[in-house]
Amino acid sequence: MVSIFNLDGMEHHVRTCIPKVELVPAGKPFYCLSSSDVRNTHCCYTDFCNKIDLRVPSGHLKEPEHPSMWGPVELVGIIAGPVFLLFLIIIVVFLVINYHQRVYHNRQRLDMEDPSCEMCLSKDKTLQDLVYDLSTSGSGSGLPLFVQRTVARTIVLQEIIGKGRFGEVWRGRWRGGDVAVKIFSSREERSWFREAEIYQTVMLRHENILGFIAADNKDCSFLTLLWGFVVTSAARKLKGLGLVHKGRRGGEDFCFSTDNGTWTQLWLVSDYHEHGSLFDYLNRYTVTIEGMIKLALSAASGLAHLHMEIVGTQGKPGIAHRDLKSKNILVKKNGMCAIADLGLAVRHDAVTDTIDIAPNQRVGTKRYMAPEVLDETINMKHFDSFKCADIYALGLVYWEIARRCNSGGVHEEYQLPYYDLVPSDPSIEEMRKVVCDQKLRPNIPNWWQSYEALRVMGKMMRECWYANGAARLTALRIKKTLSQLSVQEDVKI
Repeated sequence: MVSIFNLDGMEHHVRTCIPKVELVPAGKPFYCLSSSDVRNTHCCYTDFCNKIDLRVPSGHLKEPEHPSMWGPVELVGIIAGPVFLLFLIIIVVFLVINYHQRVYHNRQRLDMEDPSCEMCLSKDKTLQDLVYDLSTSGSGSGLPLFVQRTVARTIVLQEIIGKGRFGEVWRGRWRGGDVAVKIFSSREERSWFREAEIYQTVMLRHENILGFIAADNKDCSFLTLLWGFVVTSAARKLKGLGLVHKGRRGGEDFCFSTDNGTWTQLWLVSDYHEHGSLFDYLNRYTVTIEGMIKLALSAASGLAHLHMEIVGTQGKPGIAHRDLKSKNILVKKNGMCAIADLGLAVRHDAVTDTIDIAPNQRVGTKRYMAPEVLDETINMKHFDSFKCADIYALGLVYWEIARRCNSGGVHEEYQLPYYDLVPSDPSIEEMRKVVCDQKLRPNIPNWWQSYEALRVMGKMMRECWYANGAARLTALRIKKTLSQLSVQEDVKI
């Protein structure tokens, strides 16, 4: 043991041994600290071996060194991160160039597949020319598939104009003309296929049915998905080019993946009508007597053509809409209607007397469901039952139109049918209670009796709303009645 003390101003050093009996632990060596480095210890095994200088050495003890903040892993990460990102961007740019080259060559190959393609899609051909060629070709079943594919893949999307349960509707541009592009979500693939199939039914084309142009299931390359994830700011531009859609990440849409590992867009291209749906139109504008008759007569004409069966080699099956409502009817620039959204439609084969329909009795929008649909008494094996359900819905649409008719300076605010009897999003049970149990129908104001056109409209509505579907008017009867009314009112159609 070593100790230092002052006595009479003199420094005294004392070195003694600790008896073995006082060692702790007993019999173990004694540990000492070196004066040169207080962190250094050494074992002492002999007597007086601890002859060390306990005075604090001159200067300051060295500060303990702190370990570096950046270890080898962090340094590798700092260096490798930017290199990897640069490498990834180079890959993406390469894929972009490669993708566009592939699309270009595919389009060239597509043009060479059919010698008539050059004639159909020559530079000076417009959509109107294509439609005219279609309507005079004799088939009436739509453009050839290779033409549809070429048209769809040269459309540039401009802006979104609507959303629904199926997906989105965009305004697109093709050769300087506007088109509507309905892009279906992955969940609605059957609706897309069904609607495209219905629109291409032989002899379906009619001025009061939405003009079908093309259907295409466009494959998206892996580059679109990768680009959207890596460079999110560019996603909107790719989306605008029609390269990216479906699926969500960071608020952006991307292509959705199919079972085979590719990404697909389900497109349905049709005529574009800037007024939008009848629902939108009636919310914005009132209509004159003439405007009301044009809307009502054109809607009846479109529905009559849908329902009509044309027998023959180039015949047309009867088609029931099953989801007729103001949101599924478009308003053309000339103030006439075009029936749209045929994804839930059913066709009747007159030869075999069969109906191609999924086994679901309750299909459509609950507010517009006929009584027999609400209470599930509709005869699913009889095609006329579906036509009668369409007529009931048409009567409700007529009520929406007539309410907005400005007669003698009087008109009413736009409302949906049964707005005063059910909530904004009614359940089937709520609709069934009002329509089937209480047998209520939308109110027809008494002042309509003062105007011949409104009086006729009111009478037709009541005859469309009978609880017994067989007692309702047919679309052809409604068309004839409105045609007579248009002559009386001198409506120019």
